[in-house]
Formats: sequence, C-alpha cells, structure tokens
Amino acid sequence: MKILLLDNIRSILNVGALFRTCDGAGFEKIILTGFTPTPPRKELTKTAIGAENFVAWEYYKNPLEYVQELKKQGYKIFVLEQTPESIDFHSVSSMNYENICLILGNEIEGVQKELIALADHCIEIPMLGQKQSLNVATAGGICMYQFL
Repeated sequence: MKILLLDNIRSILNVGALFRTCDGAGFEKIILTGFTPTPPRKELTKTAIGAENFVAWEYYKNPLEYVQELKKQGYKIFVLEQTPESIDFHSVSSMNYENICLILGNEIEGVQKELIALADHCIEIPMLGQKQSLNVATAGGICMYQFL
C-alpha cells in the first residue's frame, strides 16, 4: 500500500491538490496530521475535485505513533526533505518496496525532526534555480509519480 502523510500542511488548496494527485498516482491513503485541514471543506474540494471521496484518509494530531506503527508493519518511510543524507528522488524508482509511506512537511518549516529520524530514506528533488524548494503539492506530485 502507498500512503501519503501530510505533516502540518497550512494550505487547504495544497491539501486538495494532494488528494487529487494521490488518486492519480495510485496512493491509496492520505494521513492528515497536526493543523493540516481535513475534509469536508469547500476550498479543499475546489482543488481535489472530489478526490477526497475516493482516497481513504485519516486524521492524527501527532503523526509519530502512526509512523512508528507503520515501521513495525514493515513499511519503508520516505521523507521529502533536504538533509545532508538526502538522496536524489530519481533513485526511488529502482527501490521495489510493496508498502511505503511518503511524508511531506510544512511549507515553511519542513518535516518535523522526529519524523526525519524515523525515515528509512530522505529524498530531495534537485533544484537548478535560485529557489531551493517547490510548492508542496507540486513536489509531492513529482515524488508520488516516481514511485509508480
């Protein structure tokens, strides 16, 4: 199973876009945590275009216990974050894991350090311009399709 976990995502429009991308990229579940907006919300449906009705979702205030349980079940945890140990996101296409969880973090602060510590792999998208990041929904979509 492919799971997307959103760690304190601020923008309801980004959350809606990520629901839609989960549906398109074959991610079966989305985990919303912290202050990430949850359905039902008109603004979320605007960008999800109803995908929130097809992609299973759950909410947890704190994602740490959930991710620890996934690890016990054999899931490989991927965090999209720039760290000294991050690997190029292209390399995930050669990793043949059946059960994965991809974690995306807050648009300003990134992924919580405690979640990074639980990751099997931190991945990043190479940035060629002056800015060192992409919009979270854009970056998440790029990475989700890399897992196909």
